[in-house]
This record gives sequence, C-alpha cells and structure tokens, in this order.
Amino acid sequence: MHGMHQGNGKEIIRYESVSKNFGKRIILDNVSFSIKQGEIFGIVGMSGSGKTTLLNLLIGFIEPEMGDIKFLSDLSSNIDSDGVYLSTMQYKKEVKNMFGFAAQTPSFYERLTCEENLDYFGCMHDIKRGVRKTNTKILLQLMGLHDSAKKLGCELSGGMQKRLDIACTLVNDPKVLILDEPTSNLDPILRKQMWELIRKINAGGTTIIMASHFIDEIESLCDRVIIVHNGKITDLGSPSELRTLHPETEDILLQSSPGDHQKIIKRLKDVKSSISRISKVGNKLCITTTKSEAVLHKILHALEASGEILLELEINKSSITDIFEKIIKEKDLNKGVRR
Repeated sequence: MHGMHQGNGKEIIRYESVSKNFGKRIILDNVSFSIKQGEIFGIVGMSGSGKTTLLNLLIGFIEPEMGDIKFLSDLSSNIDSDGVYLSTMQYKKEVKNMFGFAAQTPSFYERLTCEENLDYFGCMHDIKRGVRKTNTKILLQLMGLHDSAKKLGCELSGGMQKRLDIACTLVNDPKVLILDEPTSNLDPILRKQMWELIRKINAGGTTIIMASHFIDEIESLCDRVIIVHNGKITDLGSPSELRTLHPETEDILLQSSPGDHQKIIKRLKDVKSSISRISKVGNKLCITTTKSEAVLHKILHALEASGEILLELEINKSSITDIFEKIIKEKDLNKGVRR
C-alpha cells in the first residue's frame, strides 16, 4: 500500500461555489472549502444538513446545479500534467480510481467470503491476480479480519461488516478514503476500535474525509472540520480553533444552607457580565459562566457574606457537543433576526 507524508498542507480537493437542489429544496447553497493532503477532514451537521450530498457530489454520484469540485492532478498516475486542478465531473474514471467510498449502506456481497469480496472488488478495478492476492492479505491483516477470511459476509458481526466494507474500498489503494457515518450502529467499544483503524489507515498516508453526527468522534479524529447547517458552511477549522471561536461555558452547581439563593445572586453583581445564565436545578443554584475562576471566587465571598454554609459544589465543563449545539442555535437565531 502507498505511503506519503501526512498533512503536508497541499490542497488536493476544492469545492468551488457548489450549490445543489433536489426539486425546490436547496440542499447546498454556494459552498466553498478545500481539503489538504494527508489530513482527516470531518464534515459534521444535523440529519438532513447536506453532509452526505457533499460526499456524493465528490465521487460523482450526483452533479451540482452550480459550481465545481476539483482535484489536484498529482493524485492520479494516469494524468500527465502535475499541479493542475481538474473537475471531478470531467474525470470520472480517474476519480473512481483515486477515491474509495464507504457509504452508510454496505456494498460488499453477503454470500461471498471476506477473501472473495476483496478479490471481486480488485477485479472490478482491473487489478492483476498476483497483486489482488497480496492486497487481500495486507487488507485482511490491517482490518483485523485475517481470522475471518473464509467467513461469509452475512456471518460477520456488525463491527466486522463495517471493517470488510472499508477493506473493499481500499483494494485499489485509493489516495482518498471517504467514510459516511463510519461508526453508526456500533456500540461504544466497537466505535473506539473503528477510530483506531481510521487512524491507522491515515498513518499509512491516506487522506480521509468523514461525515459524522458524533461530535466527540470528529473532535477525537479530525485535523480540521466543517460544520454544515441549512446547506451552508457555518464554521471551518481544527476542533481546538472552534473551541476558541466559541468559548466553552461551565456550570457551577452549589448547594448551601439555609439556601437563600436571592441573597447570593444579589452579591454577584460585580461579575454579572461573566454570567450567561442563573437557574435552579432541584435545590441547587446553577451559575453558567465562561470565566469560572473569577465567578467561583466571588461566589465563595457571597456565601460567606450572606451567612450561607457551603454543602456541595460541582463544576461541569461544556463538551464539544454543547459547543456544536450552541453554534447551530446561534445560526438559527441570526437567521431569524435577518428575516
């Protein structure tokens, strides 16, 4: 299998002002972004946001109403010119050879064994018998399927079937692997195993593009990520950059005696600008803030000055999922204001 330097920063795929409608429904609206060589690139969004459409456009299953998707000619050994960006719509055969695509619905054959499936997909790519045999061995080992080589596809567990499906997309050693919801319907342990497999494939030099609705998955695996909402790109950057752009909040939960919450709140006026929300959770006071250290210091002073005895204190950080939900809510609110 091939190897190249991971994440060298060269743009290998470009979406240029891409729009796609299905009937009167706008699925993608003037979308532009690029994918770099060697990275794991994440596409995240709610169901129906346009994630799968972005992938289907890239591999030529469907064509855009407007705009174009281009790939760097260096990716294909069949193209003479180097360093030129070419339309995926005009070079469909090259795209088929350069890209591997594992859709949400498996494409392997249930009545063939793992070995037979890999050999069959190798035949479809006109790979010579000797090379097919070698690639099959390597892929069965890489995917942890070597002990199940003679098993039929229908006899495999859900996790193993996902592995076989990805193996079938790797038979022609694609430069880019596209994964649509690679861990859907897998339990937490199998999900983590799939993460390790994706990292291993990427470490071998394969650029990976993955769409997922699991935000923790995107944060754990991806070098960069786009958030798609209502057919538009709302954010693009590394997971840490998105955290910086949208500061995370923390919930300070406290229980005190006698529990005069109004008295405590009155004494927090100095840090009011750092508090985004104050609420009651059962018999506890919940203070949401982006500056927990300063606010916590003031809370402790307020308790003392109010004659309150602290019984319990808990601080909960927001997750990447909370940040994603916050971004989506903000976009919806802004959209509402413009109307």
